[in-house]
Amino acid sequence: MEAVLGGLLIFVLRVIDVSMGTMRILMTVRGRKLLAALIGFVEVTIFVVAISAVVRNATNVWSVLGYAAGFAVGTLVGMSIEERLALGFMVVRVISSDINNKIAEALREIGCGVTEIPGHGLRGDVEVLEVVVPRHDLPSVLQTIDRVDNKAFVTVDETQRVYRGYRLGKGR
Repeated sequence: MEAVLGGLLIFVLRVIDVSMGTMRILMTVRGRKLLAALIGFVEVTIFVVAISAVVRNATNVWSVLGYAAGFAVGTLVGMSIEERLALGFMVVRVISSDINNKIAEALREIGCGVTEIPGHGLRGDVEVLEVVVPRHDLPSVLQTIDRVDNKAFVTVDETQRVYRGYRLGKGR
């Protein structure tokens, strides 16, 4: 019974430290250095405790399974946390043959700043729209685009930083 509980403790520690590792990487990419360093400190402290427990009990299959399963589950938990936080900004690029600005108007109605660029595609004139939105607002932006023109070509890219501009009803 003690061996199983030891494996379970290692499992929980790994879930926590791997989840924190995912968040540390996210904070590093977002340029939040101090928070990334703090998370890294706690993450590695937990890791050292977990790995030392495995090494002390290397012949205990429950310790090894707890370590491996904790890593796998921690990866899933970290990814789920990252999805829920939805930090950062996305660049949405829309190419539509509707050059009457209907999509741009609909996006502005929900508070987006939209840059309109006239273009020419394979089948004639097109409107290219660029919108920078907080990641958590991406679903409503995509729904708005689909509602107005469900044939529009849409790409979504992550952006590292946003300086100035007009975002979601807040002139900056």
